[in-house]
Amino acid sequence: MRISFLINSGYGIGGTIRTTFNLARTLAEQHEVEVVSVFRYRDRPVFDPGPGVRLRHLVDLRGHSPDYAGDDPEHRLPARVFPRADGRYAQYSALTDRLIGEHLATTDAHVVIGTRPGLNAHIARQTRKGPLRVGQEHLTLSTHSAPLKLMLRDTYPRLDAVTTVTEADARDYRRLLRLPGVRVEAVPNSVPAPEVRPADGTGKWVVAAGRLAPAKRYDLLIRAFAKVVAERPDWRLRIYGSGREYAKLRSLIDTLGLYNHVFLMGAAHPIEAEWTKGSIGAVTSSLESFGMTIVEAMRCGLPVVATDCPHGPGEIIRPGVDGSLVPMGDADAVAAALLGLINDDELRQRMGQAALSDAARFDPARIGARYESLLTDLLARGSRGLHRARGALLGGAYRAKDALLGTGFDALPQGGRA
Repeated sequence: MRISFLINSGYGIGGTIRTTFNLARTLAEQHEVEVVSVFRYRDRPVFDPGPGVRLRHLVDLRGHSPDYAGDDPEHRLPARVFPRADGRYAQYSALTDRLIGEHLATTDAHVVIGTRPGLNAHIARQTRKGPLRVGQEHLTLSTHSAPLKLMLRDTYPRLDAVTTVTEADARDYRRLLRLPGVRVEAVPNSVPAPEVRPADGTGKWVVAAGRLAPAKRYDLLIRAFAKVVAERPDWRLRIYGSGREYAKLRSLIDTLGLYNHVFLMGAAHPIEAEWTKGSIGAVTSSLESFGMTIVEAMRCGLPVVATDCPHGPGEIIRPGVDGSLVPMGDADAVAAALLGLINDDELRQRMGQAALSDAARFDPARIGARYESLLTDLLARGSRGLHRARGALLGGAYRAKDALLGTGFDALPQGGRA
């Protein structure tokens, strides 16, 4: 099977990039996989896509590159295919419309996977007849604007499948968009096992990580930690990440007199070694599309105290077993949950071991197998972009019984990679 991902940029830092590369790397163990990055801003990607994954770009925006496209007159014209309702619209142009369209019209992939609404719209509208068209949702339907939801409702019926990262979001898609004939499936993000020894639960640190953005509610975590310090001044909090809330959070730390207990550490990559310095993970968001940092902390052996926001945490944490869920916006509840673990060494270490075990269900091999099963089933039924399609799966890879009609593909080989 030949699988092609379409991503805004494979050269930056972000959850979508990490999870796309994790999935691509795993699928590449059995299939031919490429990641097509619309934009290229750096010489090298921050995250390694893996040895079996081909990474290429369409628009080169490196100032020193001989192929620099930033001054191309076509790039100054507004996009018409990429939807205005997508938050990245300002980055796109007539140039990206053309280059993405040319890519999708000529791809030899059996499956094309988009990674954001605007790119899913391109895939729905411009992919040639033949390949499966899959749109991924890395955020949530509920957080999209009304115009973007209308675009999804009008465009997504041309897709074969939509994947979400939580069951709750999949239910929203099925209930609110009612996409006839489109498979809506929840497949969580994957997190690989860290290449560091897991935490032993003895370090007197609570650790949090993520963008310093309002939705992460680090102000709530800091206020809760002030209550922790009042009872257990021997414990400290490290917050990893960067963002526009830095000055506000720095001021709050100083105002509460926590400058010896709460530390804004800046961004860290890789983050795994920082998790293992702590004994408890904390996530106090008002909104999560999934909860990558929860899984990251658990894979490092930390129980996690998290707010029970509408998506994500409740599908990851088993309260009382590998972490705690507390009401959103309740600093007292956050403090109480943290102190419950801080004051009970045996409980903290037992829950840390449970977190390490439970988080294995998010291993890339397991998530990759779920994706492969989905794609296998979809290919057996045939793409909505084809009149007919027949296929059979053998040894984890597709082998065509007949050439896929109307695609121009040759029959796939009888063994090895498809």
